Amino acid sequence: QKENGWLGNGFHGPNKNAGPYENQEVGTKYLAEKGICKDNPILKRAMDAFATTELSDLCYRTKGKLFDEFRYAANGHNIIRCACIARAGCDDIIDIKPQIQLALDSFKRVLEVDSIMDISRTVKCNGKEKRVFNDYEKWPCYYHLDILAHTQSWKSEDNIKMLANAVKKLMRTDRSAMQIGADSWVGYVLGTIGCLKEGYQLGYEKDGLHYTYLDRVEWLCRCGIAPYVEELSREVEILRNSINSEGVCEALVDENQLKGLSTYGGQQLEVDWKNPIRKLCDITFRVLLILHYADMY
Repeated sequence: QKENGWLGNGFHGPNKNAGPYENQEVGTKYLAEKGICKDNPILKRAMDAFATTELSDLCYRTKGKLFDEFRYAANGHNIIRCACIARAGCDDIIDIKPQIQLALDSFKRVLEVDSIMDISRTVKCNGKEKRVFNDYEKWPCYYHLDILAHTQSWKSEDNIKMLANAVKKLMRTDRSAMQIGADSWVGYVLGTIGCLKEGYQLGYEKDGLHYTYLDRVEWLCRCGIAPYVEELSREVEILRNSINSEGVCEALVDENQLKGLSTYGGQQLEVDWKNPIRKLCDITFRVLLILHYADMY
């Protein structure tokens, strides 16, 4: 931890000077996932760093550029910052209300257009066509869902039902735009921060077996939409039925998502999985959380 409270030598993921855990984003997420309270000195100082460090600071690794989250759909390093603040439970200390509203508006936009094709266009990039969002459009991303999953102030019956309807529409499999995403145009093509694609899935089939994305299911259940989304309730039921008589969950999950801790995945709390029981402990813990937030435990 630096003198100003910043963790490691990076912000969003590893770089030549920082390993996968040695950056502010993963550091704050790790502490929060471990159940460290927001008044813990290390986490508090990390949040102070978020509050006092300008978004143009080089520590954000954008070369001093500000990528406005209100201009670029499903993008902007401030959205990542706000997701970290939300995960740490510090949204009552650092104001992220505009970004919470942006997350809601981004999901609402799914219901206002026919598909992602209506709010994006194609550009030529290195001889190839790339689809990019129009300026000042909105579309949900990984970090918008992260923010909503870890905050409470937005929750009303209307907002929860709106989010449920948006997620149901994203899950449709008959869309011409299925599994099509878009990037941002900032004078060049810039990848989004996990743009959600139409045809959004909670799990997948492989070799006749079903595997679950635990982070997606947990976050959606945290948002309170399980009673309104049949696909989500069905996925939760699969997990519940995978708990054996000794209370251990034997569900098949996407291990790449669960293992470690990183920018776009990783919820592992055990130090390693060298002993198979440690992996089962991680899976069981997450599934019990899911059942709790789905109001099924």
